[in-house]
Amino acid sequence: MATQEVIFGLAFFVLIAAVIFIIARYTYLIRKAMAENGLQATKTLTKSRLMHLGGILIGLGIGLIVSSVFTLLDFNEDTTDLLVWGTIILFGGFGLIVAHLLDEKFGRADRR
Repeated sequence: MATQEVIFGLAFFVLIAAVIFIIARYTYLIRKAMAENGLQATKTLTKSRLMHLGGILIGLGIGLIVSSVFTLLDFNEDTTDLLVWGTIILFGGFGLIVAHLLDEKFGRADRR
């Protein structure tokens, strides 16, 4: 059983590295194509992106806090896991939606 856990752990990290490589390669190819067409890629983080990232992180944090309540209740393990992960993902999504709505309301001045 320990061998299986090691294999799954290694596979997990290999998959994470592969995803990071694919995203980095895709970003490089997009920037290269933009440069060939005379367009300039933005290299700085905009306030909008930072607001969305902050909204996601705040939502995930609130989701973690709320989901900790489910670990105290007397549910079976599968139900607790489902409620915990569902709550974290749900609040992360809510955080992204709130960040987008705030960006729509207050972020228009930055784009002028």
